[in-house]
This record gives sequence, C-alpha cells and structure tokens, in this order.
Amino acid sequence: MNDKIIKKEELQDFLKALKKTHEVFVPVKEKDFYRFNPLTDESKGDLNFTNTRLSPKSLLFPQSERMFEYTLDEESSDAHIVKESSKDYSPTVITGIRPCDAKALRLVDVNFNNPEFKDPWWVKHLEPMTFIGLGCNEPANTCFCTSVGCGPFNEEGLDVLLFDLGENFLARALTPKGEELFKLVGVDKDADSDLKKKADELKIEAENKISSHVPTDKLKEKKVDDLFNALFWDDIAFACINCGTCTFICPTCWCFDIQDEITKKQGDRIRNWDSCMFPLFTLHASGHNPRTEKVQRVRQRFMHKLKYYVDKYNNGVACVGCGRCVKSCPLNIDIREVFSLMNDL
Repeated sequence: MNDKIIKKEELQDFLKALKKTHEVFVPVKEKDFYRFNPLTDESKGDLNFTNTRLSPKSLLFPQSERMFEYTLDEESSDAHIVKESSKDYSPTVITGIRPCDAKALRLVDVNFNNPEFKDPWWVKHLEPMTFIGLGCNEPANTCFCTSVGCGPFNEEGLDVLLFDLGENFLARALTPKGEELFKLVGVDKDADSDLKKKADELKIEAENKISSHVPTDKLKEKKVDDLFNALFWDDIAFACINCGTCTFICPTCWCFDIQDEITKKQGDRIRNWDSCMFPLFTLHASGHNPRTEKVQRVRQRFMHKLKYYVDKYNNGVACVGCGRCVKSCPLNIDIREVFSLMNDL
C-alpha cells in the first residue's frame, strides 16, 4: 500500500488534472439527494454526504441501455440488419464511491463476468474504470455493512481509498491503477506514521459506530425447501405493495428486461432494469406466470440475496449492508429482520 496526503483544498485540482485523461464522476447534491454526475465547473462534487440515492452501478449497467439498432426501410442496404449500438468506453474515474458500493460491484461482477458467461458491455465498461473510495467516518444507523463482509473502510473493489482526516485526505493506493493515478497527477507527498496511525484509528472508530448487526452464520447450512416453505413469508409480504423501490435502489440487483422500440422505420433494442417484485417479471409468452402472488415475489427477492446466491457462489450474501432499502421502503419492510428470520429458522 502507498499512502499519500492530499490537502482538501487541493482535491479539486487533483480531479481537474484527471479530467485531462479521464471522464471523472463525483457525488453531486440534487435537491434532497446525491447522485454521481460528470465533473464540471458547475458540478464540482460534494463529499459531505452519507450515501447517494442510487449506487454508481448505473455507470456500468445503465438503467436503460441501447444494445442494438436496425432499420425497417426496405430502400436501405442495411434493412433488417441488427447492428450493435456504439458506446463510450473511455477511461473513467469514479470519485467518492462508498466502500459498500464498491464491494457491490464485485458481487454483480460475479453474475456478468464469470467463466460461463461474460456480458460484453459490463466487462468493457468495467475495465477502464478506476474507483476512488471515500471511507465512512459517520455510518448511518441503518448501515450493517460489518455483518456482511464489508465495512466503513473496506478496500475490496477500490483502487484508492480516501480517509477524511480533517484538513487532509490520506489517500491509500490499493492497486496498480491507483498508483498510476498518483503518478499521473503528481501526488507525491507521503503520509507520515502519525497520519497513518490516525487513519487506522479512524477505521476502528467507524466500525464501532455500526449499531445494526445481522446474523448470517447459519444461512449456508439451511435447506432451501425449509426456507422456501417457512411460515413467516406471509407476514413479511403482508405490507408490501410491489413498488420495486427496494430492487431499483439496491446496488447488487441485476435483473433486466429487453425491449424493441420502433419509431417509424427506426428500431432500437434496449436493455432496461427490471424487478423481481413486479407481477409481469415472470410472465411467460404462453400467459403462464409462476409467481402470480405477491408473497411469491417477496420471497424470491430475499431467497435470491440470502440463500440462492449464497449456495451458488459461496462468497457470502448478495447484500452489502448499505441500508438503502431500509430507508426507502414506504411500508417499512426491513431486510435486517428477514436476515434474522431466515438465519435463525
């Protein structure tokens, strides 16, 4: 690891220097929420936030993405020929990503980039990206990241990790990409032992501030049928209105649908986020729907994250404890309670 010091007043100069060679995204406040936007003179970025409303997953896996295009114009030599739509795979730096969201990208990567199948657009978006993480000095009371293999200063999936030490950031390069960024913009002031010690103490202090904890130790040993047929699913699903908020704000959800949109003679094939909470998600062309009932859809969401994923990939649960769904559910359905019910059945 290579620890450097960046003064807070110099951070904007650091990011502007990166803009010469990279597309730079920063967290920007829009009304009551934060989101990742391109760095501009107007959108300089604001690191005084708890978390963005949506994770930066959408920068790799857009909410709507044009996959292919075609024309139905019989006079065109390209009539009825489906061509891949052009995309931008420029080198990109995402600044201020929280450790939980960085880990979430690694969990999604298991689905889109594995030995059996590689999603070409996900892989091509991910390869040129560099992630500058921002540790959480003050975790929210809905965060439970330390229970699910993460933490306020977790390093997994990051190239650089920033520690907010007051007047300065301690910038820790974790990968060759991170080292290259330091060289590229001339970050060369080494952190002394006192600042390194302060950063280590800050990490421990932040971890101790996590007040929510969930059990996960027995999920792997549980039988799928026992959890599937558990009696508590009706109680969990009772209040749910299938709005899909929990899945759309989740940094580890990856479900999508593919649609053809035609305007006059121009056609586009588009990939859109979808949700297992929606009644049409599993509707077959035959008219059969294996999940017609709300309780079946609610059960699917939690079984996938806390059991099916656990059994298939053997790398923990498909949840990073960011607490977004806890905060945003309009009916106060709490995944932390579901963890306990499933683990302790």
